[in-house]
Amino acid sequence: MNDSSWGAPPRAGLRAPADQGTSPGYGWEVPPSSAGPVHEVGEAAHTRPMPTVPHAGGEPGDAADRDRGAAGPGGPLFRDERERRPGPGQPAGRPPTPSDPAPDPARSDDAARSTGGGQAKKKSAGRNLRAAIGVGVGLGVVIVASLFIYKPVFIGVIAVAVVVGLWELTSRLAERKDIRVPLAPLAVGGVAMVVAGYVRGAQGAWVAVALTALAVLVWRMTEPPDNYLRDVTAGVFAAFYVPFLATFVALMLDTDDGAWRVLTFLLLTVVSDTGAYAVGWRFGKHPLAPRISPGKTREGLMGAVAFAMVAGALCMQFLIDGGAWWQGLLLGLAVAVSATLGDLGESMIKRDLGIKDMGKLLPGHGGIMDRLDSLLPTAPVVWLLLVIFVGGG
Repeated sequence: MNDSSWGAPPRAGLRAPADQGTSPGYGWEVPPSSAGPVHEVGEAAHTRPMPTVPHAGGEPGDAADRDRGAAGPGGPLFRDERERRPGPGQPAGRPPTPSDPAPDPARSDDAARSTGGGQAKKKSAGRNLRAAIGVGVGLGVVIVASLFIYKPVFIGVIAVAVVVGLWELTSRLAERKDIRVPLAPLAVGGVAMVVAGYVRGAQGAWVAVALTALAVLVWRMTEPPDNYLRDVTAGVFAAFYVPFLATFVALMLDTDDGAWRVLTFLLLTVVSDTGAYAVGWRFGKHPLAPRISPGKTREGLMGAVAFAMVAGALCMQFLIDGGAWWQGLLLGLAVAVSATLGDLGESMIKRDLGIKDMGKLLPGHGGIMDRLDSLLPTAPVVWLLLVIFVGGG
């Protein structure tokens, strides 16, 4: 899920943080409704005069002024207000200069949904919903077909998702932080983890994890020692974050009713995200974690919990052998919490990297990692609770 998916309402206006030493975009606030447009912040309000625009005649804001891009008092200074609106940390009332702090790309959706004169634009989902729905339905058909027709094909789908996810993550780390994580041992080790988990169970998966971590350490030795510790630490993190967590899906599949367990896991995660989106977009008013993901709201979290608990009760009652509806309520609650934490976790990574999406592979969704963010941490939670409730199968 993405920052725009939980439906936080557009803010009436944006003011750059008073403390310019903080991260861009973390101190935005809504100015009082009685105040006029915010033209300057900090010391700049006392030292930099507002630019004056000469008039060729007539009243301010007439056709002659508009032709030159000027405006009367209190109006926008530029014709294209959306492009020229200052970003976080940039003084308002003048065009951005090379010396101004660069805007935070991860905040672009929020800035696009707000205006500086106390006027809010219509609430928007922030995504191409038609493309997102089409891609989601297509992926769902491929996943369900492979899951019930031939299980090894589904394992292949997981392996492909793991490799692409690792490629997106390591590429963004290199581009934004100059962290050089060796992709080759991670990709081979990630596929080995998933296959070992399906063929040899948890013990096989742990052996693959250990060998993958060792391969990352050795592979990085072929390059200069500068930043060695930083790179291998990021590599081990990537190995646990993507393929290791995905291995729990393979562990679920390796049971008598494995296909139904995996389907339950997928349904509950999707329903949780859908409930968060629907309720948050319609009723969301109170931000859940504004410093991490300003689009998510407490109302959206309540929607995720309610939808997931109902779906969990139905799945445990009708899809899982030996399951009970009350177990589904607990399972749904756990899925809503873990999916939300996973969503916030990847938002934290993207905020640190200064990006909006991990990739552009899936139209309307972003990258593969933007779809795996809530699935990955939910997999071990569902696997463990199903083992406790109905056994390992």
